[in-house]
Amino acid sequence: MTILAGEVDTEVRAELLARYRRIRGETEQLSDPLSAEDMQLQSMSDASPTKWHLAHTSWFFETFLLRPHLPGYRPFDPDFHQLFNSYYNSLGTPFSRPQRGLLSRPDLEAVFAYRRRIDSCMEQLLTQVPLISSLDALVTLGLNHEQQHQELLLTDIKHAFSINPVLPAYADGGVDEDTEDGAPPLVWLPINGGLHRIGSEGDHFYFDNESPIHQQLVGDFAVASRLVTNAEYLEFIEDGGYREPRLWLSDGWALIQREQRTCPHYWQQREGRWYQFTLGGLQPLLGHEPVCHVSFYEADAFATWAGRRLPTEFEWEVAACQLRRPDQLAGANLLEKRSFRPLTATSGQNQFLGDLWEWTSSAYLPYPGFRPSADAVGEYNGKFMCNQKVLRGGSCVTPADHIRMSYRNFFYPHQSWQFTGIRLAGDVQ
Repeated sequence: MTILAGEVDTEVRAELLARYRRIRGETEQLSDPLSAEDMQLQSMSDASPTKWHLAHTSWFFETFLLRPHLPGYRPFDPDFHQLFNSYYNSLGTPFSRPQRGLLSRPDLEAVFAYRRRIDSCMEQLLTQVPLISSLDALVTLGLNHEQQHQELLLTDIKHAFSINPVLPAYADGGVDEDTEDGAPPLVWLPINGGLHRIGSEGDHFYFDNESPIHQQLVGDFAVASRLVTNAEYLEFIEDGGYREPRLWLSDGWALIQREQRTCPHYWQQREGRWYQFTLGGLQPLLGHEPVCHVSFYEADAFATWAGRRLPTEFEWEVAACQLRRPDQLAGANLLEKRSFRPLTATSGQNQFLGDLWEWTSSAYLPYPGFRPSADAVGEYNGKFMCNQKVLRGGSCVTPADHIRMSYRNFFYPHQSWQFTGIRLAGDVQ
């Protein structure tokens, strides 16, 4: 984020307030289909209850904006400072992440009262307090943080519902398998290498891990015109992909042996037919849709089996920018479309934005010259730059105004509960 000196003008202030109201309202709309019991669920240590997401996003605004910047502000409940702190150790000892589902108190009514209080106080801050650019930047960061949790809210409740043997649906969903067209043929698109500018800077929002812009040398390469489909991944399975150790990285092979994994997360067979669990409940597996909920290890093994590889994050950004279409964002399958699942590629839509987060082969590391801020906000991204992989492009549950080509998501290579998929790359001979 770029922070300019001086107070922001009235028009910027009004736009920020409108965006605040819209994004905060969107989070609550996403929770509307859920009962109080649903919102208490925590199905694994990587996930969090919906109730916790609703409270933590409010904690962020209270901690970084209201406490230090709204005159006379009094905390809603002093105990919330520890209960809903995620990982900001410089602010105290957070409550144990794997045990968030045990926080039956405060109850859901109290959490929504907390949100209402924070929203009321934020309205005061944005209308009555001189808003200098540093506060504008913090509010914008808080809103992007909330959008990240909108995506997590959906992926976490999907995981929780998948454990229930009745396989409940979050929303009406499903694609008519008899009427939807198949995926277009995969085409290999040549991409020119050379020195390329990577990263983001300027007066628009970007996370600190997207900066600074730097030059990256990339060789000529080719990239697939769309994501790998379920049908293509099923060929890998049927060819013994999960039984051949030579296809797998050592840690990946150990993982699938330990978990006895034979297919992607949320796939299952019934009476000889494949199905997948979705936010719309259990649905027949559609061969032309992109394969999703695969780990980095599965993506890498598939690429090896296919005689290709995963792109580096720099190749991905170069390719996505070179192949960008003017209508790309408008046509992308993002949260606003409410599909809640990756959709079949259409002719001319290369899926670089939306549908699925795409694994790259790149380790999540700082760009040259990266420096986290010295305050608590500096814990946001930088301290996680170890042992994780970069993903690019957004997913079907990523808000449209939250994604950009330079966005660097990151997860551990074994994780697959997020909407993650595969795009292949290859070297130019």
